[in-house]
Amino acid sequence: MKKKILGILNLTPDSFYDGGSLEDPLLKAKRLIKEGADILDIGGESTRPNAKQVSADQELHRILPVIQELKNYPLSIDTYKPLVARKALECGACYLNDITGFTNPEMIAIAKDFEVKIFVMHMQGVPATMQINPIYPSGVVEEIYRWFEKRIEQLMKARIRKENIYLDPGIGFGKTQKDNFNIIKNLQRFKSLGFKLLVGISRKSFLGTPPSDLLPATLAMNTITLLAGADMIRVHDVKEHRQIMEMLDLFYR
Repeated sequence: MKKKILGILNLTPDSFYDGGSLEDPLLKAKRLIKEGADILDIGGESTRPNAKQVSADQELHRILPVIQELKNYPLSIDTYKPLVARKALECGACYLNDITGFTNPEMIAIAKDFEVKIFVMHMQGVPATMQINPIYPSGVVEEIYRWFEKRIEQLMKARIRKENIYLDPGIGFGKTQKDNFNIIKNLQRFKSLGFKLLVGISRKSFLGTPPSDLLPATLAMNTITLLAGADMIRVHDVKEHRQIMEMLDLFYR
């Protein structure tokens, strides 16, 4: 199966890397698509560590005009709020990215109603506190694996189609640097569940600081991630990652 790129389109003033970007969001979206993004992931609320929540109304105010202008492209909405998810899907989004892993039954119902592809992400805690001493007594890989099993059971009961589900181990969401590396080393453990994997590493702090200097580290780790079994990667820098994928295709064909 062809591996895919999920291009990040943040419409927030406080995202950890591109918050408050001066680039026009529509021009940026079209640039990311031209550079090789298969899907655009549109977010109206930052989920970086220590991020503050925003209201559904504020989130909708940020995202709906952009979705309406880009509805001819494959779009994902990055939200955990049912109202925002439903409105975005009604406007043309066709993927649903929930950092709370569809633990809210309303989000499962929406995914079923719209028959969209979903990204089921693991997170320990909430963004405001998730990086305060995250602990996994049974080991991060085993605990995420068990969590995925429970989420899959619930999604299957709701008759969500298997081919519509991507699992995301949630790199950086309530994990230490060691945890993140262990997750990447053990992607095949999660693949054994029989679902596609999405991995989001792009410019995250476990690679170092500041985010503006982390493109080389991101490219290195995403290459490892792709070779380890990821089916899709979520990135800020689409052009560079598309070049990596093209080289891997040439080398391994």
